[in-house]
Amino acid sequence: MEKENIMRKVRIDKIVLNIGGTGDSLEKGMRLLHLITGRKPTKTKTTKRIPTLGVKPGLEVGVVVTVRKDLAPFLKRMLFAIDNKLSKRQISNNNFSFGIKEYIEVPGMEYQRDIGILGFDVTVVFKRAGRRVRLRKIKQGKIPKRQVITREEIIKFMEEHFQTQFRK
Repeated sequence: MEKENIMRKVRIDKIVLNIGGTGDSLEKGMRLLHLITGRKPTKTKTTKRIPTLGVKPGLEVGVVVTVRKDLAPFLKRMLFAIDNKLSKRQISNNNFSFGIKEYIEVPGMEYQRDIGILGFDVTVVFKRAGRRVRLRKIKQGKIPKRQVITREEIIKFMEEHFQTQFRK
């Protein structure tokens, strides 16, 4: 009987929630993400200038929050909002993303009059042991292609652990 290599095991690294917008919708987005996660969201700023769209460097255009603890129950809540179904097109190497049109679809969330109806995007990032070698600052190294988590591996992981259904 062959032992499974623990260094090849796929794990969830983090879940990132974000909302795009400017002005008042940005403040509503901050309140919503804080309400959903219990963590303090961060505003994202532009670095490029696009005059036709009125975008200039330093303009706040979005809100983002990263969840790294208690990932399984949190991900189950987010998947319940989309009926636990994903498209294969939503999956990329090392991650997958989906959007939730209205936050009231998430279990345990009540309608907030001061926020209104808002949607947000969810990105789930996967990793294997040894990924930090590429990310650290001191003695940074390269990792091989086999370290990348493929679309098929993500589908298998989600079907086994979260009973997620996939459509083409």
